[in-house]
Amino acid sequence: MTNYQLAEMFSGPGGIAAGARDATRDHRGGSRIDHAWAVDYHPDTARTYAQNITAGDMSTVHTADVREFDVRGPGRFNAFAFGFPCNDFSLVGEQRGLEGEFGPLYSYGVHAIALNAPDWFVAENVSGIRGANGGLAFGKILSALKNPVAAVAEDRAFLERYRVQLPTLYADLEYDLVAHLYRFEEYGVPQRRHRVLLVGIRRDIAEVLPRPFSVPEPTSRAKAKQMTARDAIEFDPIPAWATNNDQIRHPQRVQDRIDQIAPGKNAFNTEFDEDSGLRLNVKGATLSNIYRRLHPDEPAYTVTGSGGGGTHMYHWDEPRALTNRERARLQTFPDDFTFVGGRQSVRRQIGMAVPPQGAAMLFRALLNTMDGIEYAVDPDGPNIDADGLVAAYRAGMDPRRALGALPNPDLQASIPGID
Repeated sequence: MTNYQLAEMFSGPGGIAAGARDATRDHRGGSRIDHAWAVDYHPDTARTYAQNITAGDMSTVHTADVREFDVRGPGRFNAFAFGFPCNDFSLVGEQRGLEGEFGPLYSYGVHAIALNAPDWFVAENVSGIRGANGGLAFGKILSALKNPVAAVAEDRAFLERYRVQLPTLYADLEYDLVAHLYRFEEYGVPQRRHRVLLVGIRRDIAEVLPRPFSVPEPTSRAKAKQMTARDAIEFDPIPAWATNNDQIRHPQRVQDRIDQIAPGKNAFNTEFDEDSGLRLNVKGATLSNIYRRLHPDEPAYTVTGSGGGGTHMYHWDEPRALTNRERARLQTFPDDFTFVGGRQSVRRQIGMAVPPQGAAMLFRALLNTMDGIEYAVDPDGPNIDADGLVAAYRAGMDPRRALGALPNPDLQASIPGID
């Protein structure tokens, strides 16, 4: 039984940490996960993390750009989590992958793993990471995480920063990887949020475990069991004392437009009154989330952290955008989780976060694995062949062949050139 000291890079406001805390509280074994340190470059986000995870103590919560952060400074750790920036991997955008400004930042997580050899790590990113750079980016990232010391041996940024010889103990550092595209609505989250979660367990530890880590069984795969927007927002009213619950004041014209949009519809698949002047003059955007209202009896569409007018998510009954607290409900943050900063800053934090309930699901399975406790597993998982992608990348093969072999049509559809 082990006390895992969890360090977090790109920590966000605390969704991963809150999930680890919930999983530890529920765990039947002797191991637990405790906070070691966290780093995020956004000041409000770091303060939110401290407010809710460390009782306001900022001594272990750092505000820094990881490119300038010395991972040896905060102290050692034996567990690691990082949701490296998704901007360049998202299907919404240019999807520049490793050629973008943010894509290469995953490597700083590799640095931290190589220097500390934690027992296990968890990484998170958007589903679009699988297809970035024609599949090459994901293969390279997986290869580096499987053998982090070998990866940093040729990493100029690492060598220039640390100028250290890695201990001989870590020379053959290797991790067993399990990658899976999780659909969080299948795990009780009232939102269609699909994310790739990667679990790495150090090979020497994995070899002596009674059983390997497995994808936990979904609790709400059937649509009839899935939490809806109404379940999250209406059936359990938000208490008066909850913070971050102020409403946006819309101009009358915006209210009139929302009023004519049916639940589940948006501004482009709505037939507005001919002389109302409320139609938006944009063609070919019927699947857009612009002025899209939630359907009360379905999980919400994905909560995002940015976007201009018409992108704030809209109530199915009232002609208004959701409040940040309602958005936090869709992300499964409890009502006493307080976000620090102005409205737009809080919106960003909520939209960028990992849902605590989704993180808890993963950490429960991980703790059970480490303590040798059986748990229900998904017979169809994992749906990503991590070892196959690593092998394809290292052999110089077209990674789309490895991706095409996977029993996952959604994955294949995201890769150019695969029918």
